[in-house]
Amino acid sequence: MTRRDALVRVIDALHAEIAALKANDVVGLERATADKLGWLDQIAALGTGPAGPDLRELADEATRLNETCRIYVNLMAANVRRRLQTLTGEAGGGYRPMLARAYA
Repeated sequence: MTRRDALVRVIDALHAEIAALKANDVVGLERATADKLGWLDQIAALGTGPAGPDLRELADEATRLNETCRIYVNLMAANVRRRLQTLTGEAGGGYRPMLARAYA
């Protein structure tokens, strides 16, 4: 197994993570994340060394995909926060109807 092969597997796992996030597939997300972490451990075990243009390009793609995963997770967290605020009457930036009535 080369660093390049392991990095290609990391990219595959990141694609699987994105697909699982889009589908709200928790089991698939856990599996893809475990795979990704395993391949990252494999890369670390192979050691470091100079990265040629091919390896650098793959690493950049993995970085972009990881950023996409982060954005999906942040959007999901923001949606949950907004729903919780709505349930607690804090929708609209902390608006509380009781306080509004005090000034009416």
